[in-house]
Amino acid sequence: MSNDKESVALSSVFASAAMTIMKLVVGLLTGSLGILSEAAHSLLDLGAASLTWFAVRVSDQPADAKHPYGHGKIENVSALIETGLLFLTSAWIVKEAVLRLMAENVEVETTWYSAGVILASITIDFFRARALTKVAKETGSQALEADALHFASDIWSSAVVLLGLGFVALGWEKGDAIAAIGVAGFVSLAGWRLGKRTIDVLIDTAPEGVAEEVEKLAAATPGVARVEHVRARPAGATVFVEAVVKVGRGLSLDQVQAVRDTVQRTIRQEMPAIDPLVVAEPLTLDDEDVAETVRVAAANLGYSVHDIGLYTLGSRRHVGFDLEVDEVLSVAEAHEIASTLENILANELGADIGIDIHIDPRSNHVADGETLSEEENTAILAAVCDAVAAHSMADGVHRFFAQRGADGIYIAFHCVFPGDASVKSVHDVTAWIEHDLRSRLANVSRVVVHAEPRDHADREETRVAAPPRG
Repeated sequence: MSNDKESVALSSVFASAAMTIMKLVVGLLTGSLGILSEAAHSLLDLGAASLTWFAVRVSDQPADAKHPYGHGKIENVSALIETGLLFLTSAWIVKEAVLRLMAENVEVETTWYSAGVILASITIDFFRARALTKVAKETGSQALEADALHFASDIWSSAVVLLGLGFVALGWEKGDAIAAIGVAGFVSLAGWRLGKRTIDVLIDTAPEGVAEEVEKLAAATPGVARVEHVRARPAGATVFVEAVVKVGRGLSLDQVQAVRDTVQRTIRQEMPAIDPLVVAEPLTLDDEDVAETVRVAAANLGYSVHDIGLYTLGSRRHVGFDLEVDEVLSVAEAHEIASTLENILANELGADIGIDIHIDPRSNHVADGETLSEEENTAILAAVCDAVAAHSMADGVHRFFAQRGADGIYIAFHCVFPGDASVKSVHDVTAWIEHDLRSRLANVSRVVVHAEPRDHADREETRVAAPPRG
């Protein structure tokens, strides 16, 4: 690849030199400012191409003690210098064009060879831009990409000059100066595009999407509890990436090294332009990290967890939680899922944390309900009001709803509590109400108690009066 880069860069130097000489000779013979501005542009391209050739030779040198990230950014420095030269050339062309537009008499000669040199220039620019773009894509060279951008912009600017010569041939000699201003516009546009991208690289602007893709690949690697952060910085054709991942405290040094190697190998395989550095850190055992690790591990298996709690039993800490699985699974199938999750967490959290999993059945379908008879509805409402009235903290049953489903009767209602009551105390009361209703009514599948503060606005609008006793 290094030989390909040097070869295409050197051929661009020769092409620029040939075009500069041709345009300069024809421009002096005809007095065309458009062609002379093109000659200046080609002279600039010659300097830029020479700089590119030097840059690609240096950029592929290996890293050393003074340049630990290699020499890739020499290409970006080269591109930045080219940008400055582009703007200087544009300013000179505009200045000369304005002077010609203000002059009373302008002599420009239109000949067959003036048009011929522009057509030859367009042909050469086309093939050079295509060759440079091809090698730039294959090698990721920004210097070659900048050179290709120069030659591509030259095609359009040469076309404008050709148009100016056409105006001169029709008798409007100042059309040549206007064409020169058009050339300056194309040169400035190329400089702006090149300069913006070059400065982004020089100030280490993170390439778009790289950090996200690296994080995704690292997170999917077995043994990685989670990805702490990813940083990316470009240098020439290479993007250096640093990723910090959390691994289980219980892993041996060999296991940690294996995880790091796997992450780096995966990144290199999927993103060849990336040079990754992976740092593995032991997972800390504060409550927030443990809970997040449980959620991520379950989600990676396709399951959800809730009611995560951490406890200390004697000298050992435990984490307990509810694992939600499909209610149609057998006990053996659900236990296999729980055991898999337990083994993953044991590797990530270490052996000094106990893992307690409660299997919680969850329905994955919604069945159509059946409307209850008026007598059934009245009886259920009476039981709800009695259960709520049996506890002094709860009051004001409203928004009552009940229906029969395939797995039993579904009951939902709102009731009010003191606004200053703690969430725990309210949860204890709603759990007690649910238990009481199950003891009063047969075939109850689910009870949903929605707790509200006593001054909630919708209570008075929809309050339910307790039905009269028989």
